Amino acid sequence: MHRRHLLGGTAGALLAAPALAQGGFPARNIRMVVPYPPGGATDAMSRLAAQKIQEKLGVTVVVENRSGANGQVGSQAVLQAGADGYTILGSASIHVMARSVMRNVPYDPVADFVPLARTARGPLVLVMSPQRPQRAIPEVVAAAKAEPARWTFATSSLGSAGHLGTIEFNRVTGSNIEIVGYRGTAPALTDVAAGNAQLMFDPVLATLPMVRGGQLRGLGIATATRTPLAPDLPTMAEAGLPGFEFYSWYGVWAPRGVPAEIVARYNAALVEGLREPAVVERLTGLGFEPVAESVAEVERFIQGDVARNVELLRIANFQPE
Repeated sequence: MHRRHLLGGTAGALLAAPALAQGGFPARNIRMVVPYPPGGATDAMSRLAAQKIQEKLGVTVVVENRSGANGQVGSQAVLQAGADGYTILGSASIHVMARSVMRNVPYDPVADFVPLARTARGPLVLVMSPQRPQRAIPEVVAAAKAEPARWTFATSSLGSAGHLGTIEFNRVTGSNIEIVGYRGTAPALTDVAAGNAQLMFDPVLATLPMVRGGQLRGLGIATATRTPLAPDLPTMAEAGLPGFEFYSWYGVWAPRGVPAEIVARYNAALVEGLREPAVVERLTGLGFEPVAESVAEVERFIQGDVARNVELLRIANFQPE
């Protein structure tokens, strides 16, 4: 429901494109591969990006969900399609962490891809199965330390912001809660709601509607201040974890080697589209902050983000799986 509100429909119902650009790029339809299932924040943000590319470049953008192998199947498909600019990747911060959290990844997510744009970022929310009696994070930590076998953390996929937030939570609280990977946000949250897993960090888009509906219990949001979308939800700092801030961010990539002028056209289309007041209003209403950066700025951001997260994994003695 919330994905439809954000995008005004799925890929097949994207706004009708104007006439094809005369000459040059693009001269035919564009394919955007999303390497995760429908229903999560990555899928929703990718479809919004596809809509804006379609509107600004004047061709149909077909979104294809190709999940599998923790994002590797879809990402590899984009590389294999070649660097002509007609096949692009819609993903999230997890993409750049692939080689840090998985063994034998057949590509370098930073060196083999060029970022076309970052689109938005959204804070993580810590949610819990409502079947558990605990109401606050200190109670959860105490219970998990007392009976660790009765607690598991679900994560949408290895290397996601939620996964990194979970590792950091275990580290700063001195907990050792088992982390179980899922094939996407929707099945992971479903298992938490059913009580098959007990805890999960995931962005606001997917978690807050379920907290409001009573399917999940919200324990904290990983922001510096409370969000007006859920003013009763404490920050992680208020819950006893000062400085605990984690965001998932979203973007669009192409194979490295796409001509610079095509990269620039994509970047301009996305930056312009995401600055539209109606888009900003919709995103902020869902807890997201739009991002407008040049390709060079995105490249620099990614370098810093990867370095920070690799260090976090090192401190936690995380071993790629």
